[in-house]
Amino acid sequence: MVLPRILLIDDNKIRTQQVQTVVQFLDYPVTTLNATEGQLSLNALDDVMVIVVGNGVDKQATLLKIITDQAPKIPVVLLIDRGTSLQIATPIQKMVSQCHEWPTNYALFSDLLSKFKQAHVQQSPKQHTSASKSIAGKSAVIESTRALIAQVADSEATVLVLGESGTGKEVVAQTLHRLSSRRDKPFVPVNCGAIPGELLESELFGHEKGAFTGALNSRQGRFEMAEGGTLFLDEIGDMPMTMQVKLLRVLQERTFERVGSNKTIECDVRIIAATHRHLDNEIKENRFREDLFYRLNVFPIEMPALRDRAEDIPELILDLVARLQAAKRGSVRFTQTALQMLMQHHWPGNVRELANLIERLTIIKPHGLVDGVDLPEKFQQYTVSTDSVKTIAAQEQEDHDESGTYDLGEFNVFAPERFAANATGAGVITQLPEQGIDLKEYLNDMETDLIRQALAECNGVVAHAAKRLNMRRTTLVEKLRKFDMTRV
Repeated sequence: MVLPRILLIDDNKIRTQQVQTVVQFLDYPVTTLNATEGQLSLNALDDVMVIVVGNGVDKQATLLKIITDQAPKIPVVLLIDRGTSLQIATPIQKMVSQCHEWPTNYALFSDLLSKFKQAHVQQSPKQHTSASKSIAGKSAVIESTRALIAQVADSEATVLVLGESGTGKEVVAQTLHRLSSRRDKPFVPVNCGAIPGELLESELFGHEKGAFTGALNSRQGRFEMAEGGTLFLDEIGDMPMTMQVKLLRVLQERTFERVGSNKTIECDVRIIAATHRHLDNEIKENRFREDLFYRLNVFPIEMPALRDRAEDIPELILDLVARLQAAKRGSVRFTQTALQMLMQHHWPGNVRELANLIERLTIIKPHGLVDGVDLPEKFQQYTVSTDSVKTIAAQEQEDHDESGTYDLGEFNVFAPERFAANATGAGVITQLPEQGIDLKEYLNDMETDLIRQALAECNGVVAHAAKRLNMRRTTLVEKLRKFDMTRV
C-alpha cells in the first residue's frame, strides 16, 4: 500500500529542513519542492494528503491558485511566523485550509497531520476493493481480470476490453475510470455500432451551425464532452472504415476538427474501447484497420463468458438482487435447487441475460421464494441431485459459521428449503392423552415448529422471524443453535 505523503513547498531552507525533520520523525513520507522550480504537475500530486506551503514563497498567490485549480480536494496548510496571522491577505486565506504557526507545538502538528491522513484514507479509492464491488465473483478467472484492472487503472494506457455481448465490458470501463486519476472528470460512453456511419463523425467530434442540413446550432462532440476524463468507445469493431481513419488520426495527434470547421481542437482524454468481435478476423476480412487495432490494443482485458465462471452465479445473484432492492424495484429469493439449475445453464446472453431473468422473477414473484419449478421452461431440462443441493447448503452454512453469525441477512437470496419443507405444523393438543405426555419434548417440538414457520414466512431472514415471534434476534439465534436448526 502506498502511504499518503506530504508535499512541502517553501523557499526558506531553514524552515524546510525543520519541517522535513519533524514530518519524517512522525513517519510520513515527504516531498519537498522549491516554489521557483516551475508549475506543479498533476503527477506531483499523486497520493498527497496535504500540501504545506511556507508563507512568503515566491509568487505565493499564483502558486496557491495553481494548487487549488489542479487539486481542489487536497487541503493546503500555510506555515506562518508566530503572531503574523492577521497579516495574511484575505484572498490568500480563502485559498488555504488552515494557517499554522511555525515553529510549532509538536503535539498540535502531529494531530493536524493525523486529521488530514484520516480524511485522505476515507476519500481515497481502494483499487482492488472497489473493483471487487463493481465486478462480482470469486472465480480464478474473474480475480485475474480484477488484477489486470487494478494494474492499469491509474495509468494513461489505452485499454481494449474484449468479450461476448453481455459480459460486462462497460462495467470494466466504468471501474477503470473510477479508479484512475481522471475519476473526477467525465466518463462519456458512445456505442459506435448503434449510430449510423453518416452521423458518427458529428457525434464524436461535434459540428458547427450550418455544417449540414438540420445543423441549426453548434454542438459539442463526445471528445469535447469527455475532456480531461475518459471516452468509452463501445462496439468499436462495428465502426465504419471511413470513421476508423479519422479516429486513428485523433489517437495519434490528439487533435480534431468539428464537422464544418477548420479550427483544430486539442483533446486530453483517455480512450477505453470494447468489442464483442474478434478483431483479428475483422482485419483479415478488411473490415477493421490493422494500424487502429495496434493503437487500441495497448492493454487488452478480456471479460470471461458467464458459462466459464458458473461458480460466480450465486454472488452475481446477490449483487443483482441488492441493486434491485436499492432501487426499490423489488426482491426475490432462490432455493438451492433453483440455484443449481441456474448454474447448469449455458447463458448465451451472459450476465445481461441473468440480470433480465432476476428482474423478471421479481415481477412474477415479488419478495417470494423461487424454486426450480418456478424457473422458465428452458431451465427445466436440468436435473439436480440431492447431494449437490446439500453440498451448496452446507457450504453456505460453513460460510455463516466462519463469519460467526446465523443471520441469513437481507441479501442472502438463497432461502433454505429446509425451513419451507418443515413448516407443517405440529398440531396443538387440547386434552391430555390417557398415556400422558412428555411435556418438555412436546413444548420443544411446538417451539421448533413455530420457529420453522416464522423462518419460512420470512424467507429465512432471522431478524424478521424474530420480530414475528416477538423475541430478540440474539435469542432466536441461540434457539436455532439449541435445536440444531442451522444444519440441513
